[in-house]
Amino acid sequence: MGPGPSDISPEVLSALSRPVIGHLDPLFVGMMDEIKALLQYAFQTKNEFTIALSAPGSAGMEACFVNLVEAGDKVIVCRNGVFGDRMIQNVTRIGAEAIVVDSPWGRAVEVDKVEQALIANPDAKFLAFVHAETSTGAVSDAKTLCALAQQHDCLSIVDAVTSLGGIELKVDDWGIDAIYSGSQKCLSCVPGLSPISFSEKAVTAIKNRKTVVQSWFLDQSLVMSYWSGASKRSYHHTAPVNSLYGLHESLVQLQNEGLENRWARHQAQHETLAKGLEKLEIEFIVPKAERLPQLNAIYIPRGADDAKVRNYLLNHYNLEIGAGLGDFAGKAWRIGLMGYAARSENVALCLAALEDALYQ
Repeated sequence: MGPGPSDISPEVLSALSRPVIGHLDPLFVGMMDEIKALLQYAFQTKNEFTIALSAPGSAGMEACFVNLVEAGDKVIVCRNGVFGDRMIQNVTRIGAEAIVVDSPWGRAVEVDKVEQALIANPDAKFLAFVHAETSTGAVSDAKTLCALAQQHDCLSIVDAVTSLGGIELKVDDWGIDAIYSGSQKCLSCVPGLSPISFSEKAVTAIKNRKTVVQSWFLDQSLVMSYWSGASKRSYHHTAPVNSLYGLHESLVQLQNEGLENRWARHQAQHETLAKGLEKLEIEFIVPKAERLPQLNAIYIPRGADDAKVRNYLLNHYNLEIGAGLGDFAGKAWRIGLMGYAARSENVALCLAALEDALYQ
C-alpha cells in the first residue's frame, strides 16, 4: 500500500508465467494490437500512436521530452513536487529553456500562474505538468491546463504515471498532446512498462524535427513501424514479452470492470480510509478538493518515529506504506490505494495496523 508498485491480481501473475514466444511472432503481434486498443480505452483516446514503451514510466517521461523538444526550445514546466522537477531536468539536458512555474508542495498546479507564464512567453512551444503528483498526493486540473496550452499554441506534455486508471483522464476530450504513464500503479501490472500516447499534432512535430532525437532507443520515429501497420513489422528491439502478457491481462481487467467503475472504486476506498484516519487524528496534507484518492499523503503524527512505524507495519503486518519525498521527507507518509490494492480488506488492515503501531 505504498506509492507503487501496487499489488498484482492472481490473473496477472498467471499471465506472466505463460510460455515465451518471439517478439515478432504473429500471435504476439496480434496481442500488441489488442494492447494498443486497450490502452486507447484506458487513455480515452483515438490516437493511432498509443503503445506500451519497453521501459518504466521515467523512460516514458524522457521519451516524450526527447522526441518533441529540441535544443533552444522554450518549455513552460509546472513544479509542485518531485516529478515536476524531473521534467525540468529533462528539458535542461536537452539544451532547451525551462520556464518554471512553481506551486506549493501538496497543492495543485496554480492555473493563474501558468496563464501568466504563457502570456509572458509567447514563444513557448510546450507546456508540461504532472497530472497526479506522486510525491505529494495532489491532483491538478489537466483539462484547464491543456485548454490553456491550446489557446497559446503550445503542445502539452502530461505525466499520468499515477492517474491512469485511478481518476478521470480523457486524452482526446482534454486535448492532451503527449502523455506517459507506468504499468505498476493503478493498472496493477509489474514495473517496467510505460504506456504512452501522442496526438496527431505531436506525431507531426516528431516527424518534422530539425535535429535527430538524441536517444536512439527512445526515438519514437523508429518505434512507430514496430507497433503499427498491418504489414510486416520492422524489428526495433526485443520486447519484454511476458511483461506485456501481464499488461494485456491488467488492461482486460480494467475494461471488464469499466473505467468509470474503476475511478469510483478508488474514490470509495479513499473515503473509507479518510474516515478511519480522521478517527486516528491523522491529518491529510492535501486539501480535499485537490486530493488523489489513490495516493494519500498524510502528516506523520507528532511524536511518531517515521522509520520505526513503517518497519513495524512491514515486519508485523507485511504491510508497506511509503515515506515522504523531497520537502516532505521525514514529515509525511504516503498510503497507496492503487488498482488491485484498492480493496476494503486492505483499508481495514491498514487502519488497524496503523493504530497498533502508533498506540501499542
